[in-house]
Amino acid sequence: MNLSEKLADYIYQTQYENLPKEVVEFTKLCILDYFGSAIAGSTKEPIKKMEALVNEMGGSPQASLITGGKSSVMQAALLNGASSHMVEQDDIHKASIIHAATVVIPAALAVSEWKKLTGKELITAVIVGYEVCYRIGEAVTPSHYYYWHNTATCGTFGAAAAVAKLLNLNKEQIVHALGSAGTQAAGLWEFIEDGAMSKQLHPGKAAMNGVISALLAEKDFTAATKILEGKRGFFEAMSETYDISKVTEGLGATYKIMENSFKVHASCRHTHHAMDLMIEVSKKADISTSDIEEIAVKTYQVAIDITDNDNPQTEYAAKFSLQYCTALAFVKGEGGLHAFNEDNLWSQEIRDLLKRVKVEVADDIQEAYPEKWGAKVEIRLKNDEIIAVETDFPKGDPENPVTKADLLDKFHRLASPWSEMDRDSLAGKIMELESQSNLNELFARTEAITTGNHS
Repeated sequence: MNLSEKLADYIYQTQYENLPKEVVEFTKLCILDYFGSAIAGSTKEPIKKMEALVNEMGGSPQASLITGGKSSVMQAALLNGASSHMVEQDDIHKASIIHAATVVIPAALAVSEWKKLTGKELITAVIVGYEVCYRIGEAVTPSHYYYWHNTATCGTFGAAAAVAKLLNLNKEQIVHALGSAGTQAAGLWEFIEDGAMSKQLHPGKAAMNGVISALLAEKDFTAATKILEGKRGFFEAMSETYDISKVTEGLGATYKIMENSFKVHASCRHTHHAMDLMIEVSKKADISTSDIEEIAVKTYQVAIDITDNDNPQTEYAAKFSLQYCTALAFVKGEGGLHAFNEDNLWSQEIRDLLKRVKVEVADDIQEAYPEKWGAKVEIRLKNDEIIAVETDFPKGDPENPVTKADLLDKFHRLASPWSEMDRDSLAGKIMELESQSNLNELFARTEAITTGNHS
């Protein structure tokens, strides 16, 4: 069998009844975490612009929008995927560099609601979607990541896999769904040069394209059967180097979703290692910004490629500035959603400190990437004392985990636009997702909560 056929066999064979309990419980936390990010993002300007487009285009009221109301399945996947990527608090997988929740979950939710499927079916689809996109992402990382946003490109395969599972496609149809997903895979990093809104478009469009791919396959619409390894396929066209074995090694025997990381800080994950360390220093060392001569942040090359910005001009650009995030974490002692604001962006104390932050690649950390997203921070004081701290794993990695209580607290903070009662209601439903027999009813309730239309 070729790679698409092997993935199709895995997708087709996976059944809820065979899933370990701990995997099911963890998947519900991923879905909860998705909703926190999606709700927090739903009020932001780029999402409001996309909402206006969705409303302008119209569409059958098939699936709930995180902003309120309903639209077509495809447009719900588009908007809800974009919204969950807005505030930089969505989950991440180290080895593949993919935010799977932003593409897999909105695609699966829209179809589940439309088809009135069960919570068990949704959980199974999410697990399958994460597995597929993480494996493809691992195969092309890190070379693919320089130009391409893995969440958008590899994530499209995950969304297609999840929806294919929900639609109960046969193996041949699943192969074609993956083929259509791969031929639509896109998402370039050039937007970061302008601080543009494309980053939100990426996961939204990937979720939408996954839905399109599976729905077409259901109608026996054909696509490339070797979209991954073919001579003009995904691997050859979009990566300098790749490892095919990553796609199938241990397939069906492990659960990649269990390797998922959750974000504590509201910034690019490549800044989190330094932020954790600076927060640690701020709490333990009796020093102020005026005591600091220079801060050296030593990390891996990709972190430098994405976040080397010593003069961010917007709140969003600040989330992708390693220098700014390092200074912010020390001055404020945290880096949550509300730490990124206009006052902090132009804070003289933070601005003065970030000018003293130098970033560079450390060979040993580079060698360990992407299995470890590490950093060393050396703070040289004006009295020539040096404070040195380091980490291999940012907070939220499986090796440095957050708890269920942490994630529930994060959800409530992110979903603060909703009332406490509404948040409790949604969280309770998600934590009992396997008992839900009709997701049309579950997410109709979500729509009512969002719009404030309580019965």
